[in-house]
Amino acid sequence: MSGPLSHVTVLLAEAVEALAVKPDGIYVDGTFGRGGHSRALLARLGERGRLIAFDRDPAAIEAGKALADARLTLVHAPFSALDAELGRLRVERVDGVLLDLGVSSPQLDDASRGMSFRFDAPLDMRMDTSRGQTAAEWLAEASVAEITEVLRDYGEERFAYAIAKALAAARAGGAVATTGQLAAIVEKAVRTREPGQHPATRSFQALRIFINQELEELSQVLPACVERLRVGGRLVVISFHSLEDRIVKRFMRDEARPQQLPSRLPVRASELPQPRLRLVGKAVRPGEAEVAVNPRARSAVMRVAERAEAA
Repeated sequence: MSGPLSHVTVLLAEAVEALAVKPDGIYVDGTFGRGGHSRALLARLGERGRLIAFDRDPAAIEAGKALADARLTLVHAPFSALDAELGRLRVERVDGVLLDLGVSSPQLDDASRGMSFRFDAPLDMRMDTSRGQTAAEWLAEASVAEITEVLRDYGEERFAYAIAKALAAARAGGAVATTGQLAAIVEKAVRTREPGQHPATRSFQALRIFINQELEELSQVLPACVERLRVGGRLVVISFHSLEDRIVKRFMRDEARPQQLPSRLPVRASELPQPRLRLVGKAVRPGEAEVAVNPRARSAVMRVAERAEAA
């Protein structure tokens, strides 16, 4: 794909390979985006295979309709609805789940989405433009303490309080309604920044994550993925910043550990509940060649786990 709203799929071959696709299996793509991973999965599936692809972005769902593949079921919902939607589709177990947590390039490059400081546009930031509160609406009513907490917790912004005060003060002259206004206010409030990084980078990231509840969605879906996986099924997650990767790493690690019981409890090791997951390999990162072609891939980390035999 080419053009201003194209999207280059990160770790495409690595993710599909990690899923160990069975031709007649059932797979979930939790973030359809523009269908890069989904197309590759469909190419591996046979006539009896099935792919269920989620996305909460109406534009992504509309783009997916062009695939017109009977094996593909598109679901307009966040991946946190995975358990409920699989139940609705009468799918009991799946052979693999892929979660690509990155924001798609069309979302960043479409000025109307309000996710980038590169354009002056309405401050929206919602991944699902059909529902929910925009970033501008939230900033219009949030307190200094609330803004500080969001910028600090979701953006790891060390100047969170100064930015929050500046945003609150700016509201006296009218709503902070555009990306350009937000970027200018943050740039003035931030005294110094890492070389090569725009002063508003962390603030935009924090607000986007908060408005879309990205970390909460991730924490909610991971247990559902494990519950729905068949024994031997794979969970593959591609993260793009440390907050996401920390959640994924800890979840997979904890699910791969035997349950710890009090040392004096008279229970044999063989009687203990066994871990639900088995870690597969080490974390995978894009190579230099991929980063050179697609600089947005540079922060990606892929982790893989497999559903273990039930005890």
